[in-house]
Amino acid sequence: MGQLVLVIVGPTCSGKSSLAVKLALELNGEIISADSRQIFKDITIGTAKPSKSEQELIPHSFINLIELSENYDVSLYEKQALLKIDNILINNKLPIVTGGSGLYVKALIDGIVDLPTNSEIREELMAEKEKFSVDYLYNHLSVVDPESAKTMLPTNWKRVIRALEVYTLTGKSLTEFHAAQNRNRPNYTFLQFGLNWKREFLYKRIEVRVDDMIQNGLVEEVESILAKGYSETLNSLNSVGYKEIIAYLKGACSLEEAISLIKRNTRRYAKRQLTWFRKDERIHWFNLENELDLLIVKNEILNIISVAYEKND
Repeated sequence: MGQLVLVIVGPTCSGKSSLAVKLALELNGEIISADSRQIFKDITIGTAKPSKSEQELIPHSFINLIELSENYDVSLYEKQALLKIDNILINNKLPIVTGGSGLYVKALIDGIVDLPTNSEIREELMAEKEKFSVDYLYNHLSVVDPESAKTMLPTNWKRVIRALEVYTLTGKSLTEFHAAQNRNRPNYTFLQFGLNWKREFLYKRIEVRVDDMIQNGLVEEVESILAKGYSETLNSLNSVGYKEIIAYLKGACSLEEAISLIKRNTRRYAKRQLTWFRKDERIHWFNLENELDLLIVKNEILNIISVAYEKND
């Protein structure tokens, strides 16, 4: 068993951040955010960042790291977050990863392979697909990379072409690339826990949070961002809460309509998050209906961690 890393996932408004802080206090931990929006400076209210007091109480990483206009991707997050985990473990603390960006969590746990690409080869393969059919390409893939072929349907021509593109370019199969990645990954044991609220309770929490965001100055925050000269078309501002308020400030809708859209889009985002995380059978789920359940979850996780440490000794 490798060194332990705790992971708390779930939909937006499920209480991940506050639970992570409580666990960090009990377990001498540090928190690593897995949120693709909290990593940006200036967007604070709409991204529900941990409070200043929480960040002073427990060290948090990957919050307010870059400017709104800067680019950041999941591959960079994987590399930097793994280094951060190493540093936390060296200091005899427990890394606690928490956030709702499923791709960030997956990259950290399973890795992302940096595969080579070549547009000319891809165009040639596309031409072969049109001339001979997808089945022809799939049969070719089954010969040169049978393991990869088994993981995809013959009709999924984009994946088939991507696998053949890599093989044609490098002479190596996707299987070889993934095997090499697994050999080079650190020996961690990721314990994943998910917070699953009944839909009506989660939606109520979303309603309350959005109302609080407006009350706490979300409109003024967006006005301040635009006043600094940032373009409304930035990817960092293409986020629930910000795009709706920008629309309101441009006169495209009323404030009431913007608030209603934020609530609706947040509900939809929560659904997508749950769909993503539920695919991972390694996550231990807790069902919640009220705030007291969060305390029960905290104690159950503490017991599971205690047992895991005993097994690791």
